[in-house]
Formats: sequence, C-alpha cells, structure tokens
Amino acid sequence: MNGADGIMYAKAAAFIGAAIAMGVGSIGPALGQGMIAAKSCENLGKYPALFSQLRTLNFLSMAIVESSAIYCLIIAGALVGVGYLL
Repeated sequence: MNGADGIMYAKAAAFIGAAIAMGVGSIGPALGQGMIAAKSCENLGKYPALFSQLRTLNFLSMAIVESSAIYCLIIAGALVGVGYLL
C-alpha cells in the first residue's frame, strides 16, 4: 500500500463518518419532534382556548430538540471538509 491509497482510505472514512453522523444523529431529534407534535395536538384538542400558549411552547421545544440535529450537521460538514482537504 502506498501513500495515495492511505489518503483515499482516509477520505472514504471521513465521508462515511459524515454519512453515519447525519443518519444516526437525525433519528433522535426526528422521534422527539414527533412526540412533541403528538402531545401538542392532543393538548390542543383538549384545551383549544390555550392555542397561542401551546403554539409558543411547541415552537420553543421543537427548536431545542432540533439543536442536536444541527450539531450533527456541523460535525458532518467538518468531516466532509476534512475529506476534501486531504
């Protein structure tokens, strides 16, 4: 194995790592947002007068859950950037 093969393996590992980071890192936030939306719709059906408060709380909680997926996106972007720099 020469040096060029090692660089190709490192690039492949960086790109595969980015794909795994986004794939696995998106599962948790997707499930969390689904649960938040389900409970929000359930509570909206029970208490329709609290629509504006439920909407605000829903948006805030969705943003908090989405932040972990954004961190995965940043890590995947860094891995892709390293893959292109090699």
